[in-house]
Amino acid sequence: MLRNLTMTASVWFVGKTQCINHFRIDDSWYLVDLPGYGYASAPREVRIDWDKFTRDYFVKRPTLVSVFLLIDASIPAKKIDLEYAQWLGQNQIPMTIIFTKCDKRKKRKNGGKRPEENVEDFQQLIQNYFQTTPPWIMTSSLTNQGRDEILLHISQLRNYWLKH
Repeated sequence: MLRNLTMTASVWFVGKTQCINHFRIDDSWYLVDLPGYGYASAPREVRIDWDKFTRDYFVKRPTLVSVFLLIDASIPAKKIDLEYAQWLGQNQIPMTIIFTKCDKRKKRKNGGKRPEENVEDFQQLIQNYFQTTPPWIMTSSLTNQGRDEILLHISQLRNYWLKH
């Protein structure tokens, strides 16, 4: 399915990325993997530089189609995730939320919530930052849950990009 996409850019956030990776798809568009703000093992100063670069990239990139914000659904919403979603909303940056680790089940006796509950909580917490709720997809790298939905979503973004 990726072979048929022809948009200029789409962006993924991945927490362990420490450099900017450009993936050129069919010589027509890029998937860009940027350093994340979460678990990347790097000094604080480097993470601050990444944050500034990333925010500038989003604001100044006219060909940006969507930021894919990856959120761990196996745990409750983290302050930094909420702040970043809020910033994207306030700056009218198109965003798709990709909830990861949706296959993980926390034990209820330890106060853990199911991924579906964490997804619902996150959506409620960010609803005031957006005129309409951003698209979202629940995923699991272990079970491939959400894989087809992501590919379909990218295809829909491509169609939108071509028309506008």
